[in-house]
This record gives sequence, C-alpha cells and structure tokens, in this order.
Amino acid sequence: MLKARMPKPSLFCIHSFQNIKSIKCLEIDPNSMSDESLPLDSFLTCAAPASGMFKIKGSKHYGFVFPIRSESDVEPHLKEIRKKYHDARHHAFAYRLGIDGEVWRTSDDGEPSNSAGPPILGAFKSRDITNCLGIVVRYFGGTKLGVGGLIEAYRTAILYALDGAQITEEILENMLELSFTYDLIGTAMNHIDKWNATPVEQTFLESCRIVVKIRRGHAAAFKTATQEIYGIGIKMLP
Repeated sequence: MLKARMPKPSLFCIHSFQNIKSIKCLEIDPNSMSDESLPLDSFLTCAAPASGMFKIKGSKHYGFVFPIRSESDVEPHLKEIRKKYHDARHHAFAYRLGIDGEVWRTSDDGEPSNSAGPPILGAFKSRDITNCLGIVVRYFGGTKLGVGGLIEAYRTAILYALDGAQITEEILENMLELSFTYDLIGTAMNHIDKWNATPVEQTFLESCRIVVKIRRGHAAAFKTATQEIYGIGIKMLP
C-alpha cells in the first residue's frame, strides 16, 4: 500500500470565549496519526501506452499496456490491436481499475483456462499498477509451452511492457473552502501552507474566501484542524 506523505506539525490557537485575550495553543502533529487510519488516496499507473516482446521456443508474445479510466476505454484498444495483428492466434487481455484495483477482468482468448489473462492481471498486481489495460498478442512458434510456460510467457510480456512504460503516481484530492475576515489572512495562509494545501481560488475583501485542494488522505484531518482556529470557517466542496 502506498503511504501518504504527511504535512508538517501545526500550531492551532483556540480563543477562549470567557476571556478573548486568553489564547490557548495546542500542537497538532499529523504525523502521530497511523497510516491505517488514513484513506488510500494515490495509485500507480502507466502514463502512456508502451510495449515489449518476449520470445520463447519460437513463440513470440507482444505485450501492450494502455492507461484507462473506465471499462468503456477497453474495447477501442482491443479493436485496434486485433485489427493490426489479425493474423495472430491469440489476443489475451486483462485490465485493472480503481484506486485499489477492485474492478478487473481477464480473458484467455482461447488459451487454456487461466493461462493467459490471469497472468497479465498478476503482472499488474506485482507492480501495484491499476487503471491499466494489458494485451498480449501471441504468435505460435511450433512448440507447445504447456500451461506453466504460457503463464510465464504472458506474464513476462506484460512485465517487459511495463519496464518500458512511464509509471506515474496519481493523487486524489479534495476541494475545501475557507472563509474568514481580512485580518486573519496571515493565519489562514500559514495554516494552508503547513498542511501542503494548494489555493486554487481566492477572494480577499472585507470577507475573505479561499478554495484549496489537498490530497484526500489529509482532507478530513485538515478540516478538523481548521475548525479549531477561531474565526475561520471551512466546508468540503463536491
């Protein structure tokens, strides 16, 4: 599981309503929160199509990987590969979708059961890759590989394609809106900076408003910490 980088510790000042001149400061250290308590908010995927080839006993296995966002992205890539390599015996594939790879499908395309599609999926899992489609085109070389040989060939072809791919980490973010009076601009901006949030929209008048984006795993804690600052309101945006 990918671990989210936590922001720096922050100091939050809570004003006492009984005596407005009395300020109590509490040190909140986000690093003290366990990783297990944070939602998964990032994943690895291939940034662009890539390919690789694995040859064994005369059989050639051409592996292709494509970044995808939904299941509707799969069929166009399959049609393209099947058309380009129409003379190949098999076009096995697998895809994995979702931040934790919870959506997936495999196809052996005529190969023995579980000898082609699942090994492609297994290659993605071994690299912790998701939102990705893998297709392997096989040209038979005259010598049967057996189920074990097929599993290794299909898996290796996709691993070779991934070796040549640009792998990127995508981070999911939430948008939040902060509101406060003009005299609290400095306090608000320092707080935003300490939590590594990014302002995307701001209005500085008598009544101020800042919309920030922050990685999803930190959003709830950031909102709670902001609510502890007297005079600054915050709400989560859709």
